[in-house]
Amino acid sequence: MNSSRRTVLARSLAVPLSLGLSSALLTRAVRAAPAAPPLAMVMNSGEASVSVIDMTSRKVIRTLPTLREPSHWALSKDRSKMYIADANGNALFIVDPRTGTALGHTVIADPYQLGFTPDHRYLVVNALRLDYVDVYRADDLSLVKRFSPGSMPSHLDFSPDSRWSFNSMQASGTLVSFDLVNMSIRWKAKIGPTLAGVLWHNGKVLVCVMGSDHVAEVDPVSGAVLRRIKTGVGPHNIFLTPDGKTLYVSNRVGGSLVALDPTTFELRRTYPFHAAGPDDLGVAPDGKLWISLRFREQVAVLDPHTGSVETIDVGRSPHGIFLNTELRHPGPVTAETL
Repeated sequence: MNSSRRTVLARSLAVPLSLGLSSALLTRAVRAAPAAPPLAMVMNSGEASVSVIDMTSRKVIRTLPTLREPSHWALSKDRSKMYIADANGNALFIVDPRTGTALGHTVIADPYQLGFTPDHRYLVVNALRLDYVDVYRADDLSLVKRFSPGSMPSHLDFSPDSRWSFNSMQASGTLVSFDLVNMSIRWKAKIGPTLAGVLWHNGKVLVCVMGSDHVAEVDPVSGAVLRRIKTGVGPHNIFLTPDGKTLYVSNRVGGSLVALDPTTFELRRTYPFHAAGPDDLGVAPDGKLWISLRFREQVAVLDPHTGSVETIDVGRSPHGIFLNTELRHPGPVTAETL
């Protein structure tokens, strides 16, 4: 699909957004809706599209056009909307997470990675191309604060009390912590080359050092590196399973996924994905992992017990992935805490 055609299609999806609709009305609407079929939604960063996959048949049932570069996602508090970041398109695309249908889009500056604070007061956006970290009000997406903390803001996570955020600067090699109460920078810490995924875990912050072979465990108060956990070449992102029993790290450069003990960080198992670039993942109800393969235009479905893998063809450079079966879990659902 050429870019002009894709832009026309994307604009045709831009219906008015009722940001002021009460959460009570939205919650009643969600409760009244019939059960949704299990769907996987894959953000194809190199093809300006989102592939919607029927998880039962393993078939792509529709493709949603975006503007340029969809990458990551975040759920609204009532789970009625999924916001998909389209960085070079300067837009957030809104999708019904139950049905995988488009609800429109809104203009926002260079959203690459994004996340709602646990209390859903703010939406924090890493603008990787523009070197901004932007803080928006969650209810109306109005800009509260713009920071310029370093080069290429990449990934982020929050303290459970919503007071602090932790944002990796990919090109600067620093982790930056923000105080979201005072809207100030708490500290900047040099961690290592080409930082990526960030996860708050057991009172500490875990940061993937993609330019090396390890994940750094960081003290959230001081920014000091407490230890370095070897995972393989080029760790890109880190995920905690819904039962809290396994940490997975995708070594995108080295081409592997590793399973770690979430307490000791002992390496339990390595799953090879040679030259495929494993990136983001979701955990299905049957325990299988759905993994975007950034360098192969595919999604892998991995059985972590047997090691067997199925693949599904999607668009170019598949990046973020969301399974609507994750909506069954109580509490917040984010891209890293599945």
